[in-house]
Amino acid sequence: MRPRAKVKIAVDISMTIALLLLMTYEMVGQAAHEWIGIGMLLLFVLHHILNGKWSKNLLKGKYTSVRLMQTLLVICVLLSMLGSMISGVILSRHALSFLPIHSGRAFARTLHMISAYWGFVFMSLHLGFHWSMMMGMAGKLVKKPSGVRKWLLRAIAILIAGYGMYAFMKRDVGSYMLLRSQFVFFDFEEPIALFMLDYMTIAALFVCAGHYMRQLVRRKKGDEK
Repeated sequence: MRPRAKVKIAVDISMTIALLLLMTYEMVGQAAHEWIGIGMLLLFVLHHILNGKWSKNLLKGKYTSVRLMQTLLVICVLLSMLGSMISGVILSRHALSFLPIHSGRAFARTLHMISAYWGFVFMSLHLGFHWSMMMGMAGKLVKKPSGVRKWLLRAIAILIAGYGMYAFMKRDVGSYMLLRSQFVFFDFEEPIALFMLDYMTIAALFVCAGHYMRQLVRRKKGDEK
């Protein structure tokens, strides 16, 4: 595997970890949340620099259904990231407290909440859209699994995604996405590892959704193979 590809994978893994940590919010502390958010922004910028070729070719070539959906997902991720970062700057009480911003906090809280939860879903779907490519890279490093192992891994993935659906409802994520609740509930007596485990399975749910969405669209006549 080329060094650039290894760096890409490392950046993507770091972004995934940062995303999960950001969802814990005050469970890790406000200051830590803000610094992790800044780190996420830097990783996001680095991710786009490393994938600059894709951006340069954005207006070139034929747009198949897969490419169109992929591009729309990237735009949604970008918008949610911008919403999170702009609102995060306004709400900052630690890392960026030196900035002379004293108004708009109520709107910023709403924007931050909706951007964070929709961004979580969009990023997971985006990861799922590229899952086959990532597994192809990983496959070069390990021995090709047998048919039985493939089906076993698929069964495990289904179980994880199934629990992710349960966790999605248990954590009331849908209400936060639709702003039915204006405040996020955190049980500070709950171990942070259990909280993150639930969000890992929710992410896995949307990764699976993104992966099979791409597989379904690719079967259409005339789309890329």
